[in-house]
Amino acid sequence: MHKQIFSVECNTSKGIHVSTDGVVFIEHVKNTVNKAVTNTYGIRVQVFKSYVKPYTKRIEQLEMSESYQLPKFQQLHGHEDPRQHIAHFVETCNNVGTDGDLLVNQFILSLKDTAFDWYIDLQENSIDS
Repeated sequence: MHKQIFSVECNTSKGIHVSTDGVVFIEHVKNTVNKAVTNTYGIRVQVFKSYVKPYTKRIEQLEMSESYQLPKFQQLHGHEDPRQHIAHFVETCNNVGTDGDLLVNQFILSLKDTAFDWYIDLQENSIDS
């Protein structure tokens, strides 16, 4: 395996940090570009956080059976009782033969509004069961 060598030039005081294994974090690049545009043109660019799945690769790689039929989930908007929602969600999944770690992949389908915003702000790899 060959590593690609490159350089990044930047007009900010700190520049872009590249880890020893060549990783550049996209959030850092976005912030650096935003500072450069602000300093050069006097305008502020809105930086949006990138979405990353909060569950681990192990969860992502689990496969549903070919006979699985997606159930109709009750939606949690964020103002209902989350314990009741989770109980309804788990029972709905269990009724169609889905349990355990496979529930994680389905959970986002039951969220709306504030509850969905909460979910997409979770840290990468923060869910593993």
